[in-house]
Amino acid sequence: MLSTSGCAGSRMPLAAVSDDGLSLSSVVLYRNGVGYFERSGKVDGDMLRLRVRKDQVNDLLKSLTVVDEDGKAVSVSMPLDPQTWASAAMATLAPGRGSLAQVLDSLRGTDITVKAGARVIRGRIVMIERSVNEPDPELAAPSRGGAPVQLEDTRDWKLTLLARGQMQVVRLSKVKAITLHDGDLAMQLHRSLDASAGEGMFEQVDLEIRLADARSHRLTVSYVVGAPMWKPTYRIVLPEEGKGQGLLQGWAVVDNTSGEDWRDIQLAVTSGAPIAFRYDLHTPREVYRTDMTQSAADKRASVALGETSWGEEERIYEPEPELEPMEEVADEAYYGFEDDVADGDYARAPEAAPAPTSKSKRKKDSNRSSGMMGGGGAPVRPGSIASGAEYGERQQVDVDTLRRSTQASARSQRISGLTRVDLDTPVTVPDGSSTMVALINESVEAEQTFLYRPGGAGYGYEANPYRVVRFQNATDYVLEPGPIAIYSGGSFVGEGLSEAVGAGTSVTIPFAVAPEIMVTSSKQYAGQEMTMTRIVRGVLEVESFYQTTTTWDVRGPLQDKAWTVLVRQPQSGGNYQLAERPEGTEDLEGAWLIPITVKAKANSASIKVVEQTPSKITLAIWDQQALPLLEKFLTMPNISAEARKALQPVVELRREIGRIDTEVDGLRRQQAELERRADQTRRNLEAIKKDPKAGTLRAKLNKRLEEFSSDADEKGRKIVELENKRLSKKIELEDMLESIDLRAPSVGEGKDDAKGQK
Repeated sequence: MLSTSGCAGSRMPLAAVSDDGLSLSSVVLYRNGVGYFERSGKVDGDMLRLRVRKDQVNDLLKSLTVVDEDGKAVSVSMPLDPQTWASAAMATLAPGRGSLAQVLDSLRGTDITVKAGARVIRGRIVMIERSVNEPDPELAAPSRGGAPVQLEDTRDWKLTLLARGQMQVVRLSKVKAITLHDGDLAMQLHRSLDASAGEGMFEQVDLEIRLADARSHRLTVSYVVGAPMWKPTYRIVLPEEGKGQGLLQGWAVVDNTSGEDWRDIQLAVTSGAPIAFRYDLHTPREVYRTDMTQSAADKRASVALGETSWGEEERIYEPEPELEPMEEVADEAYYGFEDDVADGDYARAPEAAPAPTSKSKRKKDSNRSSGMMGGGGAPVRPGSIASGAEYGERQQVDVDTLRRSTQASARSQRISGLTRVDLDTPVTVPDGSSTMVALINESVEAEQTFLYRPGGAGYGYEANPYRVVRFQNATDYVLEPGPIAIYSGGSFVGEGLSEAVGAGTSVTIPFAVAPEIMVTSSKQYAGQEMTMTRIVRGVLEVESFYQTTTTWDVRGPLQDKAWTVLVRQPQSGGNYQLAERPEGTEDLEGAWLIPITVKAKANSASIKVVEQTPSKITLAIWDQQALPLLEKFLTMPNISAEARKALQPVVELRREIGRIDTEVDGLRRQQAELERRADQTRRNLEAIKKDPKAGTLRAKLNKRLEEFSSDADEKGRKIVELENKRLSKKIELEDMLESIDLRAPSVGEGKDDAKGQK
């Protein structure tokens, strides 16, 4: 446990709660700015008196619990704060709040003396109101053209005083000085200013807890008050082969700013996100009530019959079973510094710490050393890797060495969604100091690899990936966000920062840049032909895809072993999915983690990642695109025999109707051409009707007109026959479609998995 002492200025803050009969026994620190404190001890008499820091009264009133082994607490009483209820003016003077107009308005009726220019007025404050001062024309400055410049309106306040039976009005902007003639009010104002300056917040309030009898009581008092959040820090030691068993170590840094020493307490820290807030329970609040005096005098009660009710059956509530603690992280305890260590040489900067010069000195220092690098040996200076460096000899810093150097003894348990870690050994944390306690010292599955994110590894490294460590949280609790130091090959190689890591989940932590590796990409956009996904009573559900193809290229130095770069590819859109999932792909929030492996003795590799988003439409079976979609559906290899048998007659009948439609369409075009030519012939005959020399031509044109009309009539009769045939086929097809409901089999389904019924 590392301990550093700090100074809070010339004034030492007082304890949050203090009493000679109760000693602090347990502290639980949370990540939301509060701490749970528990005290116990013996109290004689029928009154327990506590002195509470004023800034923590409200938190304490929300959570105070008093347990008497032989009795019970009767009541809790405390004095009201005169600065918050005796004068409303004091409430306006919280730091960052209030104005002179607000203060004067809250002091109505107070006797003051105001100096405004040459006027000195003494009187009682009647009111203060906002006003708009119109510009004075006499003060307007002339412009260059000779016309006066119009001044803007100015907003001000008017202070009304009652002086010798007269009301006098003074502009607040003209006031130069104000004298308070109420000495008590002036004293309260001084106290409020002390609080704003940070002095009054440590003023203490007396609480009196009345007990059942005037005798000896053994009490346990618990409460929740504001406390600095504990801070996690971690270390990962990578396996020698780059993948395998690594070492995960974790510490909690706790700060004691409570105003009292924590001596031999049971310390616990929690991970999770409980809700905590401030709520003023100490200040009286009045609620406006409607005056119903007159209406009550006019009311008359009416006679009503009584009613009989039945009592509710007795309900028995069984207590919830207590949660059993989880497995211990380690067997040995992790002890902290005593007070002399917190205030000694180890609180100074590294360069100020003297090196040991004798065996006796080394022995003395070895008994006082502790922290991240473990117990035995010379004092560990911040930033040093091996404790043996003080003696000119360097010990190997590997997984086993670091595991032995750290002693962690803690138990974890789940409580209402939170993970609580209790240290097995009592901890001493002097007031005004920070202490680091070991929580984790476990082997984990870890590997070192590379991660590329769009944009690269930062400015100047846009095409380079990160060097990352991946490990699985093998503990029983959440790893809170914090810095992670990475060790490999016996030395520090980088550090990273992680979000919260749940129990049993994996995390990827970038800790360095890999400039020797380059990752590039290119994109292509395309559409995909339509595919029928379902046919229901002659309605086809059709799906088409818009595709985005991203080609990733990785280049790096030749290696004797294969190596992998994980590419974090964001989704092109919210409904995009992978058309084909590359092997080893992991799902992230709004992205995929896609591995690209460069083979041994190679310096490059590439992969194409196809994303697609579906576009769904519906078509009637009579649509021109319906028949090709039906025919494609029948060619699917994994369609069931039952579905094929049900759909085959539909496709054949629709194909025959399609042929009829094609033939009818051709006949209609021929008929239209014949009718056009016949109409042209008629116009020609009309033109030569009166020409006596055109007899031969008229005969020829009449014969041609007859042929055109005859052929057009023949085409018309053929069209009618085909339409009658088509109508018959259409009715037959519609009857067949009434019982058809087929779905396209999913990718990977067998033939027997396709759904269909006839």
